[in-house]
This record gives sequence, C-alpha cells and structure tokens, in this order.
Amino acid sequence: MDESLLIKGATVVTMDADNRIFEGDVLIKEGRIHQTGASVSTSADACVDGRGRALLPGFVQTHVHLCQTLFRGAADDLALIDWLRKRIWPMEAAHTRASVYASARLGIAELIRGGTTCALTMETVHHTEAVFAAVEESGFRATVGKCMMDRPDGLPEGLREGTDESIEESLALLERWHGRAGGRIRYSFAPRFALSCTRSLLERVARLARERGVHVHTHASENRDEIRMIERDTGRRNVEYLNDVGLAASNVVLAHCVWVDENEMDILSRTKTSVAHCPSSNLKLGSGIAPVPEMIERGITVSLGADGAPCNNRLDMFTEMRTAALIQKAARGPESLTAQAALRMATIEGARVLGLGDEIGSIEAGKRADLVLVNLDRLHTTPRFDTVSTLVYAACASDVEMVIIDGQVVMRDGRLTTLDEEKVIRDARDEAPALVC
Repeated sequence: MDESLLIKGATVVTMDADNRIFEGDVLIKEGRIHQTGASVSTSADACVDGRGRALLPGFVQTHVHLCQTLFRGAADDLALIDWLRKRIWPMEAAHTRASVYASARLGIAELIRGGTTCALTMETVHHTEAVFAAVEESGFRATVGKCMMDRPDGLPEGLREGTDESIEESLALLERWHGRAGGRIRYSFAPRFALSCTRSLLERVARLARERGVHVHTHASENRDEIRMIERDTGRRNVEYLNDVGLAASNVVLAHCVWVDENEMDILSRTKTSVAHCPSSNLKLGSGIAPVPEMIERGITVSLGADGAPCNNRLDMFTEMRTAALIQKAARGPESLTAQAALRMATIEGARVLGLGDEIGSIEAGKRADLVLVNLDRLHTTPRFDTVSTLVYAACASDVEMVIIDGQVVMRDGRLTTLDEEKVIRDARDEAPALVC
C-alpha cells in the first residue's frame, strides 16, 4: 500500500476554476489528493515541511520527443525542413533500441527535475517499446506514440515504412501499453505531419483513434515552407487538409499552429481541436510566433511543450512559460498573455488537452497526486509579492525540490528516486556518438 504523505505550511497554488492560492496543507493517500486546507490535522506516514515553498500541480507538457534527447546540440541553427532532412531524420534512422531507451531516460530525468510530471510524446518510427519501458520504470506519466511516416520522399531507409505496416505496429503498441500502470501510461497515434503521411494513412488514423478512444498527436502549420508544400500537394492549407481527412477533432493535438489563418482558427474552435504551443522551439527554428491570444479568445485549448532537445535545447517548462508570455507581450502588448494564463497552459490546460482534466492539472481533493514543491526562498525569487508571477517570471527548474507522480515521490530533496542519474548520463554519453552523422 502507498504511504500517506502530508505537506504542511506550503503556498498551495491550486489552479482550480477560481485559481485559489492558500497557505496550508495537502494530504496524499493511496496516490490521490485526500484533503487540503489551512490546517490538516490528520496524521500521515511521512510529513514534509512546505514553508517557503510553493506546491503546485505537476507540469503537463503536450509536445515532446523523448527519442531526440540524445540529439541535443547536434542540429542547431537550421530552418525546419533542412533541420529534419539534414540532421534529425538521419539521426532517428540510426537509432537502436538501446539508444532510444537511453534517450528516453535522459529526457524523463530532465523533465522530472524541472517539475514536469506528464507528457505527450512522439517517438520515431522504430523502437517505441523502449520508450514505454523507460516511462514504466521511472514512474513518469506519459501518452506515447510511435511516429508514422508512410511517404518515402526524402527519408533515409531506416525510417521508411508501408501504410499497413505503420498501422499494424501502432495498433500492436496500443494493445500492449494503453492503460498500463493504472492508467499512467497511454497510447496515441502519431502521424508525423501531413508531408510525411499519405492521405490513406491519415484517414485510417482518424477512424481508428475514434474507434479506440485514443488521441492523435501530430505537427501542423509550424513553418511557412511546410504550408506551401502542403498547398502544392493538396490544394489546401494545413489545418483545412487535416480537417478534410478527419484530423480536426476533440481527440487531436496539433503541435505548433504558428501560421494559421482566420478560417483555420475557426476550424480548430468548431471541432474542439487542441493546440500545443512550443515557443522556444518556434523561435530557435525561426518559425515565428503563434497567435496564442487569438486562439484562446476563440475558445481553443492551448497548452505548452518544449518540443525536442535538438530544437530547444531544454525540456524545461519554466522556460516555456516565461517565453510564451514574453513573446506575446512583444508582439501583441503587455496584457496579451498573463502569468496566470501561462501557468494554466502549463498545468490544467495541458491536462485538458490530454483528456485528463478530471484526474490531474490542479490541486483538488480526489485528483491524482501529481505535485511539485518549488523552493521560492531564494535570492532570485525574493521578494515575492505575487506567487504566480514569481513562478512564471523568476523561478527556474533548479528551484524544484520534490516531485510526486501518482502519490509516488520520484524526486526528493533534489535527488531522483526512480532513476540513477549518474547511470542515465553515462548511458546517454555512450550511445549518442553513434547517432551523429
């Protein structure tokens, strides 16, 4: 049986419907938030002093690539299409099961250290089993998808696959992994983007995802060259084409959506399609600034993700919150995306994107205990007039002291408990050189 844990005297940032913040206690029992309040007197198996700390829901990142963590620093200063064709696809084709496993563990360790407790991740064409194994062993919460690419144009041999092969392998992974570890592990279909997939594959994915009740995770409208190429192939803009094939729906997460027009935003709103905003990646690849305030005004659910290590180069939600807010202020004015909005995008909105809004994303009794304790008693977070502003604009990943997922402490006093950090680093260093072409 899971040990009960009482966190006392913290600044509890609930992210509930009223954005309540209070000084008090949170009791965790059997993997869930059992009780919250100014003072919880019930005894527990263990007690943590939360004074000077903020307790908040674990971050939910809705677009990452764990298989790419070993590519960090090996694909810098390129635009999207060249970045893919010259660096990323050749490195993904060179992956083995061992290197994917090492890459996933490195990414998960970094995510946990920075307070991310849940991620939606797209892997490469092969060896996705290794990512699931890493997620299961680490105690991390993730929705994982095998990358689907059945158009051979410009692909190295190691990434080519047929339509039926791609579908069959995806379904086999779904059958084996979806719902494992008490629901902590889930599957999503992950067609890479419209340029790498046939219309037949996209239409079949849309139908199968509806039938199986799972999500679809893909890229869309990240780069203007990408959009021009899709228009040349289909006669439609990116989101219009995805809508035509059935991939604009409430179970679909579109990463980026930097270059969407008014009609496409109306499609996203009408179909309840969600968007994963990746501000650092969009800036580093020179893709642009997504119209996030405009999408939110239309009722589109927008969340945050770091994307992969070779286009960021961090997997740090503190960086993404701060960057998301700052770039909108420069583009659309200082009130266009507030600290509160950015923190909601990083927590409860991410949970909603994944269909987990009733389970995680806020600190409320009955929800899963995915929680992060952040030390705000530091030079760079003092004084603290507004806790949310401090978290978004001043705090950083190194301020995270404790991380809890499903009631299990996966980091305590800044030390990972489910992963051997020295071995993770050593294995990553051993595997990475063979991937860099």
